[in-house]
Amino acid sequence: MFDTLSDRLAATFKNLRGKGRLSEADIDATAREIRIALLEADVALPVVRAFIKQIKDRALGSEVSGALNPAQQIIKIVNEELISILGGETRRLRFAKTGPTVIMLAGLQGAGKTTLAGKLGHWLKSQKHTPLLVACDLQRPNAVTQLGVVAERAGVAFYGPQPGNGVGDPVQVARDSIEYAKQKQYDVVIVDTAGRLGIDAELMQQAADIRAAIDPDEVLFVVDAMVGQDAVTTAQAFLEGVDFTGVVLSKLDGDARGGAALSVAHVTGRQIMFASNGEKVDDFDAFHPDRMASRILGMGDVLSLIEKAEQTFSQAEAEKMAAKLQSGGGKDFTLDDFLSQLEQVQKMGSISKLLGMLPGMGQIRDQINNIDDKDVNRVGAIIKSMTPAERSDPKLINGSRRLRIAKGSGVQVGEVSSLVERFFEARKMMSAMASGKGIPGMPGIPGMGGGSKKSAKKAPQAKGKRKSGNPLKRAQEEAAAAERRALGPGQGAQPGGAFGLGAGKGPADFDLPKEFKDLL
Repeated sequence: MFDTLSDRLAATFKNLRGKGRLSEADIDATAREIRIALLEADVALPVVRAFIKQIKDRALGSEVSGALNPAQQIIKIVNEELISILGGETRRLRFAKTGPTVIMLAGLQGAGKTTLAGKLGHWLKSQKHTPLLVACDLQRPNAVTQLGVVAERAGVAFYGPQPGNGVGDPVQVARDSIEYAKQKQYDVVIVDTAGRLGIDAELMQQAADIRAAIDPDEVLFVVDAMVGQDAVTTAQAFLEGVDFTGVVLSKLDGDARGGAALSVAHVTGRQIMFASNGEKVDDFDAFHPDRMASRILGMGDVLSLIEKAEQTFSQAEAEKMAAKLQSGGGKDFTLDDFLSQLEQVQKMGSISKLLGMLPGMGQIRDQINNIDDKDVNRVGAIIKSMTPAERSDPKLINGSRRLRIAKGSGVQVGEVSSLVERFFEARKMMSAMASGKGIPGMPGIPGMGGGSKKSAKKAPQAKGKRKSGNPLKRAQEEAAAAERRALGPGQGAQPGGAFGLGAGKGPADFDLPKEFKDLL
């Protein structure tokens, strides 16, 4: 969603690199480029004005003029101001001290509230809570049924006593759900309310009545990140009508310009708390302003990547794999282990999204976007078509076996051969890295071991002065050498002869040639 903005900002900062000192004109030009980038990203004009003013005020001060690297200092200022506009620090959910914590969802129709209710329930369940989804959207056709399906998919409890489709009292359902949660000992109640088309006074009043009836601990405004400028207007209307406490961004995986995400928190004064970026129930996480700013500026989001890895990979399994790679040159690492690693990476989500979290990946974004996750499934099918003996020792796979494996997995024979060859190369590289020898064929990296032994060549030994092959020239050289020996020490070439000093010119009367002076 923020790709266009990231590219524009990267191009702007590239023009600053290499400048030892920034003039006021440089800062004005940079501010102008950033302003254009934000406006093109559909960020609200008041937000852009406040953002640019802060950057110019800080950039024109001593903060940049006294910096060793002014360009890096400008990037640092932009990063800090982006974090500020996105809400500053990460905002956590407020849980009730006694009784169930009540979370109410509000927003426009089509913003994704019902789907998001399931994602939030699944996320809370992973945080060791017992959530209950409550269907208070009794207006939209089949909204109650949809929430029931979403709750089942998320593996959380569901409460929907009224059929919906225009039948039932949503305020009474919300009120009864609190008592039901207390009886069944659910510690979080998520209330899904009816959406609105624009500014609907009747449904806005209904949301206000539900809020008054259940007194929620959190009221989350769900905003479609693809809406654009209208998101700000709608957010202000909901703030006046319902008074929400936090914002949730949905559809962050879209390809719209995403300015709403940068505008809502600043305009309403309510922080973004969660972000939804996919169709699956686990494509949802807490919103971290510093990490989002880092992604926009192309610095990646390594912390989120580490968190995903920690949730997916077990420490014991990781240690077991590392031991296999270190022992026996990695020969204990089999195709079964390779498949296991691939499946665990798949659990973390889309491979292109994971690579996008690494710093500097914006430069090869097109290649990353072309990665097909089905390729991993194809690799899995090839490995599963092998016998246990072949997986343990891929060297057993000859021509006829490759043909059988290709037929069993529905691929060409060349793909099987390619996989086996890549496996041996990958095992060799991972084994070298695991044992601290660095990557084979690469020069040594400090702290990571050197390259392979073959690449370490001995320095050529110094040789004596070679004699010329020309007999006449050789005779002249021998005569000059004999003359120097006859003069004795101190009578030949003066010290420092490499600079071309003539005889008799000592350090006192030495003067640099004009060309050297001009150069200096």
